[in-house]
Amino acid sequence: MEDGCLVLSLLILLGFSAGFVLIASVLVAIEPIAAGSGIPEIKCYLNGIKVPHVVRLKTLLSKAVGVLFSVSGGLFVGKEGPMIHSGAIVGAGIPQFQSITFRKLKFNFPYFRTDRDKRDFVSGGAAAGVAAAFGAPIGGVLFSLEEGSSFWNQSLTWRTFFCAMCATFTLNLMLSGLDYQQWGAMDQPGLIDFGIFDRCDKGSSDNCNLWTVLDLLIFIVMGFVGGLLGALFNFLNTKLTVYRMKHLGSRRKFVRVVEALLIVMVTASVAFVAAMTLGKCKKLPSSNGSRPGNSSMPWSSNVTNSNGTELTFFCPEGYYNDMATLFFNSQEIAIKELFHEAGKFSLQSLGIFFGLFFLLACWTYGAMVPSGLFVPCLLCGAAYGRIIGNILNEYTGYPNISNIYSGTFALIGAASFLGGVVRMTISLTVILIESTNEISYGLPIMVTLIVAKWSGDLFNNGLYDIHIELKGLPLLGWEPPRKMERLRARQIMETRLTYIYPHTRVRSLVNILRTTKHHAYPVVTENQHMRAATTEAAATAPNNTDATVASKNMLYKRDSTLSRSEEQRNRSSSVRSVEMLRVHHMSRLAADYNLARSRQDSVENTDEFDRVSLRTDPSGYPSWLADLESVDGNEDILDDCRPLTFHGVILRTHLIMLLKKKVCYDENTSSSCQEELSYGELTEDYPRFQDIHDIDLNAINHNMIMDVTSFMNPCPYTVTPETPVSKVFNLFRTMGLRHLMVINSCGEILGIITRHNLTEEFLEEKLEMYRDPPRACSGLDADSGTQSTH
Repeated sequence: MEDGCLVLSLLILLGFSAGFVLIASVLVAIEPIAAGSGIPEIKCYLNGIKVPHVVRLKTLLSKAVGVLFSVSGGLFVGKEGPMIHSGAIVGAGIPQFQSITFRKLKFNFPYFRTDRDKRDFVSGGAAAGVAAAFGAPIGGVLFSLEEGSSFWNQSLTWRTFFCAMCATFTLNLMLSGLDYQQWGAMDQPGLIDFGIFDRCDKGSSDNCNLWTVLDLLIFIVMGFVGGLLGALFNFLNTKLTVYRMKHLGSRRKFVRVVEALLIVMVTASVAFVAAMTLGKCKKLPSSNGSRPGNSSMPWSSNVTNSNGTELTFFCPEGYYNDMATLFFNSQEIAIKELFHEAGKFSLQSLGIFFGLFFLLACWTYGAMVPSGLFVPCLLCGAAYGRIIGNILNEYTGYPNISNIYSGTFALIGAASFLGGVVRMTISLTVILIESTNEISYGLPIMVTLIVAKWSGDLFNNGLYDIHIELKGLPLLGWEPPRKMERLRARQIMETRLTYIYPHTRVRSLVNILRTTKHHAYPVVTENQHMRAATTEAAATAPNNTDATVASKNMLYKRDSTLSRSEEQRNRSSSVRSVEMLRVHHMSRLAADYNLARSRQDSVENTDEFDRVSLRTDPSGYPSWLADLESVDGNEDILDDCRPLTFHGVILRTHLIMLLKKKVCYDENTSSSCQEELSYGELTEDYPRFQDIHDIDLNAINHNMIMDVTSFMNPCPYTVTPETPVSKVFNLFRTMGLRHLMVINSCGEILGIITRHNLTEEFLEEKLEMYRDPPRACSGLDADSGTQSTH
């Protein structure tokens, strides 16, 4: 073969590969969240974490178009992961009927306006992506359950299954017409077709099986080794990702684009040189005639056989290059070749291919291109499994003990390596069973995946979880971290709170919203210092304006406090007497601004005696708070920790919408004069609420008062200070919470718990801190000095 022809062929290959990858990389540079598979980001989104731009239409375009060019460019990536991300984006966009990319296209669709509804649609979209990729609708549902959705219910099961079945049907319909010109011939399960597994290899006797019971021992060993290989893959990729974040992440996107081009050039060159120098020319079976390929490139000359996939790659006529067949066919075809063509690949070619593909795929994942992980891991594992099968069949007497189909080893190897990388069990088992159409493979695949997960977990986590951790996303797993049962809610809560009152001036709300980024704010009233605060405000504020607000908050608190005797009286009295009692009660309260009466004065009547339980009681606080009184220099801390009666929670987005709608009232009027908003009006901008800095506040009088009691959540989830962290964790995980209030026995808020307080790193830090008995205000440490992230 002339050297000029080889060089020209390599240059043409490099030119096409670099051009395609350049387009994919530029698309990711436009929308960086489109890089990678997108599964870690979708997993975090369904876990309750807000990941910017993860379900935007712009991300969908960059991801869907970019993955076409990254796969066409010859990178060792798959398109299945990006399909899952794309399906999730479609699921997120359908119920909204609008896009932030096309702001002018707005539809007045009042339904599905909550985060829970959107998460359910994203779950269905992710399941549809799996179903379309593998032709596995049941596997898609289980994938969404195992790896995606954190908050599952029975109705979501059938909805997600319906989405997955619709995706499978739509794909089959399109493939039947576009690929086979037989519209309606529903025999194409998915984008990946593993083919039909015969019981016997070509030339074997009739006494053979797909697998036997004795083979389970071999499968267990393969699963163990596959888990170790997966752990090694994850370790190397973690080191590469950390290096990228340190040395490439902070630089210009141009450097990441150059890295992607370097990867594809090295990949193409290595594959070309390895196939040219290390691949073996093997004679075609006599039943297969040869014909030249249509392409002008010598390596792409095909030979017709049952599959028509062998590549000559400069081999003489009638021969094919086994390594080129693996490198230069699509990965799906290469997997099918390893699953079904016994004896086609030499042991040397399989070993070299496995080593090179392993390293190049590890290097590629994490580059600035859309890239999936499923198919590359399946191909790498199939090569590993075929190596094991060839060794057992050629160098041992194993065929005399169990004469099984050679493709079974490749399938088990693929499952073990993929399971060792991603650490999935249930969903991956069903996906592979549905893809192979062989239910008899269920037990060996399940055993292999469980063993691979167990051996891999000895060293590190799954690759998706590793990337989530590297990105600093506070993902909550299925189970709380170990040894956390020794911690209590009071030990991990944030005690420096940003709160608002039931009646608050507009200027105070604007200042709070501009200086904090919290998702929600507790609505509270003060217990102590109310008289002092009212007196001081009355002396300093013009026209006693702040005293007016304080009195309104006091009235709200006293009116919203329920006693047992009052409840009993309400139940036994007529409607008229209850209303008269309420009028008399309000008249008495209006004449008294003091909220901190002594216990002796309060017990003079039955109503006030019962109200004592809702007032300041030192026994309701942890012991460290009482100890503060004897510590010098803690007056400021005590002032920050002053008792606050908890009434509810209001979202930041709702406060911004109230300001935008100018919902407030003048201090000289009653709060009943304030405009009322329906829930639809309150959420009309969902899910793209405006920021406080984008609202024109010049048209509103900042001295006006806003009554938030009609728009807050008066009954959020709460826990007591002594609640174990394990129960707090389960409550967050099962109920889909973003924040959890810690309330003492007096109904006073002590702190707030967010996802940040439940991350493994934070809990480990607190566990180390509280190994010894807490001293002084140990809950008010340096971490609590920062504002909470609620």
